[in-house]
Amino acid sequence: MDYVQRSENGAISVAIAEANFLGCQLVERALRVRKPRIDVVGSAVGSRDALALFAARQPEVAIISAQLEDGPLQGYRVVRELRSQLLQTQAILLLGSRARDLVTDAFRCGAHGVIFRDEPLHRLAKCIQAVHKGQVWADSEQLGYLIDALGQTRPLQLHDARGIDLLSRREADVVRLVAEGMTNRAISAELGLTEHTVRNYLLRVFDKLGVSSRVELVLYCFQERRRLMTAGSDDPHPNAGAA
Repeated sequence: MDYVQRSENGAISVAIAEANFLGCQLVERALRVRKPRIDVVGSAVGSRDALALFAARQPEVAIISAQLEDGPLQGYRVVRELRSQLLQTQAILLLGSRARDLVTDAFRCGAHGVIFRDEPLHRLAKCIQAVHKGQVWADSEQLGYLIDALGQTRPLQLHDARGIDLLSRREADVVRLVAEGMTNRAISAELGLTEHTVRNYLLRVFDKLGVSSRVELVLYCFQERRRLMTAGSDDPHPNAGAA
């Protein structure tokens, strides 16, 4: 049965990208009993496999976890790539946190809806149905985030070939730990810094790399991973790394 036939029969074709296969199976089983009918046409656990799946099966809706097998927040990159490929698939981003920047960046990357891991399963089904109809799935609080972001968010700039070279050694250390999914508090404990100092380092990093949030920073890091691993070996500002 192909994509057109599934749509004509009233079923919504859905593909899943999760951090592991257990997560994929749990979501798939939860959706089997929903009305109207939802057909799960495939699942993947890594960003590359997810994009290949979406291109091959072209589901009407894709449920994409923010964290995939190949790293934290890689789901955001998948959503961006999905949009850039001009596929008709509508993306729903599955988030573990309601943090303002995570929600805002989900929509900026091209998601048509966000759903949280602590929400009941019937909410996921309703989200799928709404997004399938061309609607945006967001509550009033999330819409408020988006309205606030319109006047202050800079254009997404995730590739500056010289950006990593501009970081001091300590800034590069902070960036690595952010890319590993650590919070400011955990980073401060790891590096022996105050949380205020960590925040100041992040603000400097955002300015140097042309990003405006932790999500954009993590995406930048994955694009520049090889260069990041050697960054900071020669600190261009010897005093900048002092706590």
